[in-house]
Formats: sequence, structure tokens, C-alpha cells
Amino acid sequence: MTLTQKKKSSSAGKVLLLAVIGLIIGGGIYTALVFFEKSAPLVELKGNTRFLGKAGSFTLSAQDDNSGLRSLKLLIRQNDAEHVLLEKTFPRRGYTGQIGPASVKEKIDFSYDTSGLENGDAEIIVKAADYSMRNVLSGNATEISYDITIDTIAPRIRLLHAERYIRNGGSGIVIYQIEGDALEHGAQFGGHLHPGHPVSDKQKNTYVSYIALPYDAAEIGESSVTARDEAGNTSQYPFSPVFQKEPKKTDRINVGDGFLQAKIPEFEQYYPGMEGSMKDKYLHANRELRKRNNNEIYNLCQDSASQRLWQGRFLRMAGASRAGYADYRTYYYNNEEIDRQVHLGMDIASTRRAEVKAANRGTVVHADYLGIYGNMVLLDHGQGVFSLYSHLSRIDVAVGDTIDQGVILGRTGKTGMAGGDHLHFSMLINGIFVAPKEWWDGQWIEVTIDAPLADIKF
Repeated sequence: MTLTQKKKSSSAGKVLLLAVIGLIIGGGIYTALVFFEKSAPLVELKGNTRFLGKAGSFTLSAQDDNSGLRSLKLLIRQNDAEHVLLEKTFPRRGYTGQIGPASVKEKIDFSYDTSGLENGDAEIIVKAADYSMRNVLSGNATEISYDITIDTIAPRIRLLHAERYIRNGGSGIVIYQIEGDALEHGAQFGGHLHPGHPVSDKQKNTYVSYIALPYDAAEIGESSVTARDEAGNTSQYPFSPVFQKEPKKTDRINVGDGFLQAKIPEFEQYYPGMEGSMKDKYLHANRELRKRNNNEIYNLCQDSASQRLWQGRFLRMAGASRAGYADYRTYYYNNEEIDRQVHLGMDIASTRRAEVKAANRGTVVHADYLGIYGNMVLLDHGQGVFSLYSHLSRIDVAVGDTIDQGVILGRTGKTGMAGGDHLHFSMLINGIFVAPKEWWDGQWIEVTIDAPLADIKF
């Protein structure tokens, strides 16, 4: 063998050796990356992780996109005792790649009666492991914990006052005390939950709830004070007012072409999607737009100030009554019945563009155009009491203004679904339209609201 051949053979051997070494190193790196990956599982626990009552539920999600999930466990530890809510091991699906499932989602129910736990402090612990060969083949592990309070004692309710009589469209109050912490409380009445508000800063566990019965109620239905704490424990205390049914009042509304030609272009500016004939567009406004507007008003009334802003009777604008609360209206076009709706306020006509004043002290929560109501102002008087002023020709206040009784809000007009210049005035309790006449009556205010509140001893 020549010297040149020996050199070539030696070089080839070195290349082969380096290749073998490279393969060994590459294989080692690959093995380390695949079998010894170090990304721990991601876990998320949804549910109330602060309090647990008689029953509860959690949703546990876990994810591992590398070697996959090996095991998942959820338990509650209290002192030296452990109550396991979930314990799962996922079978191996191979030896390389994703060995266990990439993601798991479990809904887990808790029952205090079968847990063996007691009221008091405890700890929720979630554990998850994957199929990595790290940590002496036990895998990467994730553990999270939450301090939690187990509480199965519901708030206690003491009823101090409840309305004795109520009619369709009527209002009233319920006064009660709560012993224990309550996340949500109020009077369940007329198919609605009317929230409670502190009666006074002197005694924060005493509350007043303003209640209302819708105009179309055939009966009162369930009536009780309810309270729920953060652990989900609930209490109920019933009360039973006497239902006084109001007779129906009817009215006939004639819709003419002149009215349609004056009103439809106004609605089309704000609601350009209206289609069909002038009559079709009118019916859309009178039906669908009315429903939509009333829903918007209801939503505006769901975030009332907790303190009472008003005092005494609500002012009534001077003028003649043109239509009443809860008038059942039948609409005619060319002497043919085309629609039926209910009028949820009082129409008062005075001089053209008369001053419209705040009926009582309150904060402006709406001051803009709103469909069939036209230019409208809505005042929040606190604790769920609202007043509404619509068909205005102009608005002189802005959202956020807190104004005193008698302050000018704007001027009467005929915007919205109004044929002539007048004020449409409504009263609402937590978004429920009620009869304004009660709130205009100083004696009713005294007997129904002020006297029962004054009788509460602090």
C-alpha cells in the first residue's frame, strides 16, 4: 500500500468516526428532547375557588402538547383529611411522541354530605403529570392550590315589613334584615327579583326592596325575600300581599295617512332597515321597535344607585290627561283593526313646548332619542325607582347630571310615536312600568313608604 493510499484510508476512517459520533450525539439529543422533555402540563380550574356550600361544581382542564398527560387529580384537604373528587390515570398509547392525551376536560361535582369535611378553612389541590422520563421516570408535574372556605350555613332573614295590598301596576316596599354575609338578596315578586338596598348607614344589615306588579299580572305568584351567599347557600322568607285586580281600560287609536307621512320619515332616519309600505313600517315601529325600546329601558333600570335620592311626592306636570297608564289600545287604519298595544304611562298636554321638570331628585341615565319614545330623559332616583319623560322637542340635561326636583329637563314635543305636542310620563320600579298616580300622591308615599321606614328602630 502506498503512502497516498494510507492517508486516504486514514481520512475516510476519521470521517466515519465523526459521523458515528455525530449520530450518537444527535441520537442522544433527540432522546433527551423526546423522552426527557421538560414542559409541565398546563391546568385550569373553573368554578368558585373561594367558597363551597352544600353542593358545588368545578370544570378542570389540563393540557400537555409534548409527551401527553399521564395522570390528573383533584382533592380537598382539611386538617389531616383528604377528600378526593377526581383521580385519573391515562393509559400509555406508545413509547415515542405523544404517549398520553394532549388535553382533558372534566366536570366535577361536590357534595358536602358525602365529603366527610366540616365547615371552615380548607385547601383545593390540583395535580397533573405527563409521560416525560424526567424526575426518575415520574414525569413533569404541575400542582396548584387554592385556599377555600367550606360554608353550609345559609343567611338568616328577618322580615320587618311587607306590603299588605297591591294591584296591577302597583308599587310597594319590603323591609328585612339579614344575619350573615349575602352576595345577592331582594324580594322575589311578580316574576322578578327586586334587589335590596341599605335602609341607612346606621344599620347595614337592614334593607329595603321596592317591589312592583306588572300591569298584566293575573296573580302575584311567588312572593318572598331571598338571600344567597357566596357559597351558594340560599334562604327564603315568604310574604303574602292581597291581590286587588284592576279593571281593564280600553282606547281606540285611529291611524291616518297624514300621521304616517309625518312619522315614518323620522323613524327611518334612526332605523333605516324598515321595509314595505307606510303601514308596514308603522306596524314594525309599533310592534318590534316598541318591544326593543322597552327592553332598552329595562336594561337602563338594572343599575340603580344604592342610596335613596328622592323625597316626598313626585311632581305632576300641569295639563290635561290625554291617555292613561295601562290603557289597552286598539289601532285602526281605514276603519280596519291593524294592531293592539298597551300604553305604559300618562300623557299630559299643556301649552306647546311647555317646560318639563324633574318630578323628583335623581341622576340622568338617558338623554337621547329612543324610537317610539322620541327624545327621552330617564332619571334614576335610587334604589330601583325611575321616572321617564318622552316625546320631547328638546333635551336640556346630559347623562350623569344629578338634578333636584323641579329642574327643567327639556320641552314637550311630538317626537317618536306622538301625534301632537304632549309629555308622556312613566314611573318604573327596577324596569317595571307602574302607575304614576301612586307616586304623585303624597299620602300614598307617606303610608306606603315613609311611615314603615320610620318605624324601623336602629
